[in-house]
Amino acid sequence: MIDLNADLGEGFGRWQLTDDEQLLTVVTSANVACGFHAGDAATMRRVCELAATRGVRIGAQVSYRDLAGFGRRAMDVPPAELAAEVAYQIGALEVFARAAGTRVSYVKPHGALYNRIVHDQQQAEAVVEGVLLADAALPVLGLPGSRFLEVARKAGLPAVTEAFADRAYTAEGTLVPRGRDGAVVTDPDTVVARAVGLARSGEVEAHTGGRIAVRARSLCLHGDTPGAVGLARRVRSALESSGVRVAAFV
Repeated sequence: MIDLNADLGEGFGRWQLTDDEQLLTVVTSANVACGFHAGDAATMRRVCELAATRGVRIGAQVSYRDLAGFGRRAMDVPPAELAAEVAYQIGALEVFARAAGTRVSYVKPHGALYNRIVHDQQQAEAVVEGVLLADAALPVLGLPGSRFLEVARKAGLPAVTEAFADRAYTAEGTLVPRGRDGAVVTDPDTVVARAVGLARSGEVEAHTGGRIAVRARSLCLHGDTPGAVGLARRVRSALESSGVRVAAFV
C-alpha cells in the first residue's frame, strides 16, 4: 500500500501553475501551498474545497518566505522566526480546510527548506517546533534518514517517509540538487517504472549507478511538470495493476 501526494495550489492570483482539479482525481494526499512560496487565500480555499469533495487528505506545504524564488532558494532564517512562520502557514491553511468540512492532516516542507532539513539539525528543530505550535499530533512527511524525521519522532510527531519517482537520487539516498544535469527524471516510462519499483521493492537506481534502499509510505508526483496529470494517471494505473493498493497514509 502506498500514498500518492502532489504539490497543489501553486499559483498566485490569476497565474495558475498546477491543474489542481484533475490531479485531485488521482492523488490521495494534496500538499497545498500556504502562501510563502506560492498560493494565496483564494487558491488555498478553492483547493481545500476540491480536496474535501474528493476525499483527498490536505497537507500544509510549508516553506521559506520566497515567492520570487518559488521557495527553492537557500535562505538563513533564525530558528525562532522559522518556527513561527511554519505555525503561521499551517494555521492559515487550517482555516480553509475546516471551512471545507475537513482539516489539515499532515505537514510537508517544500523546496529549499525540505532539502535543508535533511542535514541541518537546527533548522529541522525549528520546523518541528512550528508544527508542534500548530498541532502536536500532526504527521510530517520527509526524506528517509533525514534529521527532520529523526527530530520529529523524538518530539512525538508521526514521521512518514516519502520517495520521488521523478527525481534522481545520490548514492547516499538524498535528492540530486535541481541545478545539476539529470536531477529531474523526465522520461514518462522511466518515471512509471521507478514508481512501481519504489512501491514494491523499496529500491531505486542512484544517478551514479547501483540500487539504493528508499523505504517510503508516500510517493510524490510533481504537479508542475509538463503532462503532470497524464503521468500521474499512468503511475496510479501501473501501481494498481502491479498489486499495490493506493491509499492515504492518514
